[in-house]
Amino acid sequence: MLINFPLLLLVFAAYNAIVFFTQSSLATEIFSITMISQVEWSFTLSDMLVTVALLMLFIELVKATRAGTISIVDHMLSTLVFIGFLVEFIVVEQAATSTFFILMIITLIDVVAGYTVTIQSARRDFGVGPGDGLF
Repeated sequence: MLINFPLLLLVFAAYNAIVFFTQSSLATEIFSITMISQVEWSFTLSDMLVTVALLMLFIELVKATRAGTISIVDHMLSTLVFIGFLVEFIVVEQAATSTFFILMIITLIDVVAGYTVTIQSARRDFGVGPGDGLF
């Protein structure tokens, strides 16, 4: 059952924990590096959340390639996570940030890509497509 757990829900929870339960700001610097060009590059909490979300998106897309009815449950849970992001973005003041918007778009990509991969896989499995006389 843990394999169906929507990983982007962890990012959703982390964002909310940072915004509601800590004194930290999303602009809090985690580390900085002086580049060869002598420019200081800083990595913020916001950058970390987006980076982690992109890694989770990759894992979710790999999970979407699984066949079977269990993948439908995974897609439904991912859809619920996206709906949670969308509702919070619209309703909650602390979620009206660019970081939260980017995280919400990442979850939307997860939902759309998951369904697309599943549909394309099903078409290949059943041999349905152009030229089959079905369309």
